[in-house]
Amino acid sequence: MKTHQHFILHKPYGYLSQFVNNQTKRKKKMLGELYDFPEGTMAIGRLDVNSEGLLLLTTDGKVSEHIRSKKVAKEYYVQVDGVITQKVINLLKNGVEISVEGKKYTTKRCDAVLISPPNFPNRTQKIRDERHGPTCWISITINEGKFRQVRKMTAAVGFPTLRLIRIRIGTIYLHDLKLGGVKKVDQLM
Repeated sequence: MKTHQHFILHKPYGYLSQFVNNQTKRKKKMLGELYDFPEGTMAIGRLDVNSEGLLLLTTDGKVSEHIRSKKVAKEYYVQVDGVITQKVINLLKNGVEISVEGKKYTTKRCDAVLISPPNFPNRTQKIRDERHGPTCWISITINEGKFRQVRKMTAAVGFPTLRLIRIRIGTIYLHDLKLGGVKKVDQLM
């Protein structure tokens, strides 16, 4: 019986959540540059190149399928452009209309709350400064995962995402894992 391997990664900004570059024009940073993962390792779900935070990896397809399911919550800390109100947070909680593969889609109910700025190191690429107006942070927890869903949700309510950091998947938290850090674990869930 094959023994599978599992990893927790703090994905930095600017990395693709994959091991093979399918783009021929531009050289992108890949997960394999951060750690010597065993053959057959796959990212469970994705974080786009501009997003950071918790990424789980495994060599077990069944574990991957379970974690990507709607049974497992994913929590994000999101820095948005402007000062969001409770009224807008309530809109996010109740579901907003976004575009998914060119079709209108209303997101499922989720948890959303205003939070204090988290204590993460500055991003490697500067976002912007105070001269461009105020920003604030919210926590959004979803159980689905449409393409760029959280970014589309905040844009739909008039508060574009400036920075997005996934901090939790199910019961696994990013905690204080250093940027680019990888931790091998016995099991994921």
